[in-house]
Amino acid sequence: MKKALITGITGQDGAYLAEFLLKKGYRVYGTYRRLSTPNFWRLQYLNIFEKIDLIPADLVDAGSVIEAISISEPDEIYHLAAQSFVGASFEQPIGTGAVTGLGVTRVLEAVRQLEIKTRVYQASTSELYGNAQETPQTEKTPFKPQSPYSAAKLYGYWMTEIYREAYGIYACNGILFNHESPIRGLEFVTRKITNAVAKISLGIEKKLPLGNLEAKRDWGYAPEYVQSMWLMLQQKKPDDYVIATNETHSVQEFAEKAFDVVGLDWQKHTKVDRRFMRPLDVNLLKGDYSKAEKKLGWKPKTRFEKLVKIMVEEDLERWQRWQKGEHFPWDAPLYPNEMKILTRSLKV
Repeated sequence: MKKALITGITGQDGAYLAEFLLKKGYRVYGTYRRLSTPNFWRLQYLNIFEKIDLIPADLVDAGSVIEAISISEPDEIYHLAAQSFVGASFEQPIGTGAVTGLGVTRVLEAVRQLEIKTRVYQASTSELYGNAQETPQTEKTPFKPQSPYSAAKLYGYWMTEIYREAYGIYACNGILFNHESPIRGLEFVTRKITNAVAKISLGIEKKLPLGNLEAKRDWGYAPEYVQSMWLMLQQKKPDDYVIATNETHSVQEFAEKAFDVVGLDWQKHTKVDRRFMRPLDVNLLKGDYSKAEKKLGWKPKTRFEKLVKIMVEEDLERWQRWQKGEHFPWDAPLYPNEMKILTRSLKV
């Protein structure tokens, strides 16, 4: 039986990847940070919480990373843990660098010091490209980070390349473009929209405040994207791959389609609030996945409109169940209203 260690198993990708690997017959270990309120709802929501082994670890503590790898003795490591929200990286740039950037080196250095043959997947991101000079973006497109998050990810990207070339570690960068699902974090604009649409349609809320409506992204379906991570580690030689849909849609389009699902006019229920604008923003991301299709046999199946429909309908069903008094693993009822959170950009 193969063994896999997933850092960040409590996140969207970690939970879906754990589900995928369990179906492949893996024994799955996952690291998590000890918190006063445990955050295992996604694993419970997917009914896999009892099927995995959890190991406490923190990316700022190299010793705990080494311990997690020593305990699990994995054939494959999927390094997904990070401070992964672009907006928060402007609020916490130093912490983002320590976790999202240096955390990658701590994982790679642990593999090197332990002298094991473990294969490593590094979760890179389309945010590396920033406002790229060419569209669509490929594995050869120059990077131009536009946030502390993407700068930290760029460091992790190059450390993965360096450890691969200098020490012969089997390490891959998955340059995944935006990928969404019903278990996406509520701080991300897609889930923010679908959750608000569900609440507005049920009369729980009235308005949805949004930032840059013109920002365009390449949005795919997260359960399909985690398969590409596994495929990268099954090849004879390690390499880096863009995973995307080669389509781009604006935040406004996402909002329009989401409100269409419940039969509402998006313009009557949304408003632009400059407090949700970022100091720097990326205007357009669109990925060319042809290398992944050719070498991995991977291509996206769920397109934009279907993705939006899946997310809205799931959020709508959950709020309807909540109104009936049902209890189930879920994040939305405990998530604070963003208007109550004060940061430099959100202060009154």
